[in-house]
Amino acid sequence: MSATSTPAIRSAIGAFKPEAFAAHLASLPPLPSWWIERKRAAYERFAGLPLPARTDEAWRFSNLSGVALEGFAPAASGPSAPAISMGIKKSARLTFANGALISRETLDPALEKQGVIIDSLRNALTRHGDLVREHLLAQPARLGSAKFTALHEAFLSDGAFIHVPKGIQIELPVGIFSHALGDGIAVFPHTLVVAGENARVSVVEYFGSGGDEENQLAIGANDLYAGHGAQVTYVGKQDWSHRALALQSNSTVVRRDARVQSLNLHLGGRQVRHESLSQLQAPGAFSEMLSLSVAHGEQEFDQRTLQIHQAPDTKSDLLYKNALLDRARTIFSGLIVVDPDAQRTDAYQSNRNLMLSEDAEANSLPGLEIQANDVRCTHGATTSRIDPEQEFYLQSRGIAKAQADELLTFGFFEEVLNRLASDELHAALRALIQTKFKR
Repeated sequence: MSATSTPAIRSAIGAFKPEAFAAHLASLPPLPSWWIERKRAAYERFAGLPLPARTDEAWRFSNLSGVALEGFAPAASGPSAPAISMGIKKSARLTFANGALISRETLDPALEKQGVIIDSLRNALTRHGDLVREHLLAQPARLGSAKFTALHEAFLSDGAFIHVPKGIQIELPVGIFSHALGDGIAVFPHTLVVAGENARVSVVEYFGSGGDEENQLAIGANDLYAGHGAQVTYVGKQDWSHRALALQSNSTVVRRDARVQSLNLHLGGRQVRHESLSQLQAPGAFSEMLSLSVAHGEQEFDQRTLQIHQAPDTKSDLLYKNALLDRARTIFSGLIVVDPDAQRTDAYQSNRNLMLSEDAEANSLPGLEIQANDVRCTHGATTSRIDPEQEFYLQSRGIAKAQADELLTFGFFEEVLNRLASDELHAALRALIQTKFKR
């Protein structure tokens, strides 16, 4: 075999060598010792774990050759970030560039008087240490990305922290902007949301790059905690560079009579893996897991989900929809787990794929693991092409094929968008999706 045909050997740690980790620790301000020790332990886990292999069921169908850690370096302090508007009114706004908080805008000072905390994670570690320690990365990685979750914890520099105390309801959403700026940089965005008993909060987060040709690594995570009777809405919109490798781990904990709705919109990235864990821990808990993806070119969107029902009388509803153009690929692997004591569970899981190209590829692996005998659980997956009669109908009225496909795709997406209570947010997401079709 010639040298040119020999496949490159992927390093298990890439550019994240011990000296890079030591430099990262040295760059941090004084932080609680427990957090520094957790970071050290996380780095040891990262360095000791192998990269994903073809024999790993959790990475089935993934393009493993694209999951490499070479060529990246932890980002330096954040430069100026582009001004981006989500098109919605907000109660507060946090903006991060390369992992550093560069602006904080509280639009409603009355929130602070009610005990609401909207701040950087770095500040929260010193000011609200017990609360952060209880919820920050408290759930183990269960969907295959333990190595990357450990890398995230080890190099996490800063993020967003939102705490809404008991009985407080925030009417307008909190906006979070996380930017990756520069070629060859690695960023580790994190958002921690803690909603107390009967509290209500909405969070809208945007992930984006400075340029569409920047080679970047983004390993992010968020923790959503809904206390008894709380209502949490989270919308994540990622539009990373089309040369970026992005891995995101989301963890949701739902307590008694609480409700969490999460919607993730995927537009950017070369290869994107998104893992969502939802745990329903007390009776009356409800988790709604939604996702929309528009994949084109040779993008790969890899989605792994786990709905765990740990108590009786809980409900979860998952609906993931993907639109695929060109030679794009999507992967969905979802599992519903019902524990023995979780009687009267009501769980639903659906993955639907709309193929806009003969060369696109969609893989779906829905599954159930039921250990209780009084449950209602359904799951399924569909893959279909645009109805030629619908397409012909639009074209016969003077609408070009590309615009007709766009209209039909929005019709396909409406089932998810209509679940949002906010018409303003609904319109903002539609506008962002339209930018993908105009590229």
